[in-house]
Amino acid sequence: MTSVPLGHRISDAVARIVGSWRFVIIQSTILVLWLLWNSFTATKSQFDPYPYILLNLVLSFQAAYTAPLIMMSQNRQAEIDRQVLFGDFEVDKRAHQLITEIHKKVHELENNQNV
Repeated sequence: MTSVPLGHRISDAVARIVGSWRFVIIQSTILVLWLLWNSFTATKSQFDPYPYILLNLVLSFQAAYTAPLIMMSQNRQAEIDRQVLFGDFEVDKRAHQLITEIHKKVHELENNQNV
């Protein structure tokens, strides 16, 4: 059994986390709280007043790193799927050969009985 490289494990973990409802709900909650805090609190306690430039930076940073990691994970999964399909194809091909051989033998037996 081959060990999975660290980069593959990281990209799979990121895709698993970011692609979950839990992540979407937590991120949405944080965004709503961020917007509410910075829209309706006193000016002195706002850490990112409108137009929310820090929020834009945080979300851009998140997108810049998660998108490539998710794509790497998808590419890895596609390669695994290709290998599985190739294995299935080889099994199907061998089964087809065996069934063809059995069919020929049954046909020969039928011909020998009719003679």
